[in-house]
Amino acid sequence: MEVREVVLAPGGAYELRLTGRGARGYVWTWRVTGDADAVAVAEDPAEPAAAAEPPGAPLPGETVERVYLVRGRVAGRARIRFAQVRPPYPDEAAYDEFVLDVTVR
Repeated sequence: MEVREVVLAPGGAYELRLTGRGARGYVWTWRVTGDADAVAVAEDPAEPAAAAEPPGAPLPGETVERVYLVRGRVAGRARIRFAQVRPPYPDEAAYDEFVLDVTVR
């Protein structure tokens, strides 16, 4: 599990790219702890359309990069835990995890 620290100003943004395994049934989920109001997290919906690759479903076993935007909202410290899971198997351990510690000041 990788842990990364970033500092943002209110209104500032950080782009996080994570390798996805959607063709294998995995999705990235996230949970914010600490000062949850300090940040907002969203998957970048514009990223797939901007890719140079032709549209279409990934081939079986192919990895797909996912882009998440983390925005600073108000001063505080938040920890965002991303976990790559398969929703049909909620008791299964995460395939991969990534932690982003964010300080907004």
